Amino acid sequence: MVYDQTCTGRFGVGLTHSWRLGGPLYGAMGHLHAWKGASSWAQALDWLAHVRDSEPIQEIQFWGHGRWGNARVAGEVFDASALAADHAHQRFLRPIRERLLPSGQWWFRTCETLGARTGQDFAQRFADYLGCAVAGHTYIIGPWQSGLHRLQPGNAPHWSAWEGLRAGTPEAPQRAFWSMPGCPNTVSCLASTIPEGW
Repeated sequence: MVYDQTCTGRFGVGLTHSWRLGGPLYGAMGHLHAWKGASSWAQALDWLAHVRDSEPIQEIQFWGHGRWGNARVAGEVFDASALAADHAHQRFLRPIRERLLPSGQWWFRTCETLGARTGQDFAQRFADYLGCAVAGHTYIIGPWQSGLHRLQPGNAPHWSAWEGLRAGTPEAPQRAFWSMPGCPNTVSCLASTIPEGW
């Protein structure tokens, strides 16, 4: 798991502190084997490419911020443009892809990343690039994390592009709903697995 270590808030307290505490907690529960805070996508991907580099990867989780079709570290966007052969992140993504098991997954525990048309497109392109499942959310997430979906490579998105949208359209989203227990495909922040069919 890698998380955004720059979200410290105006008074030195922010979501980074939750993510920093979450790594050891998940580790103690047996859900994570390694975790690292990062202040840029290059730093995050470099660590993912090289940590325990003799071992295959079953799952990657990213904890941070997101918007429709992207995830962010310190405001820096990671989106489908990173999949271009000449993108600077390819020097990290290629070795990560080589180590990911076909049965594995990359889970974006971020707000909205798989929401709207842009999120669906990102999920499809990234899953096809990695050769394994990509998972993420269509709602704003917190203690509850709604709109969780997993997409296998070669498949089309199976969720509505309207899911989680509070304002705007799937082509031009403006605001998302907050996650709640009654929303579709909701897990708690302590969940470590994605139910089959999601």
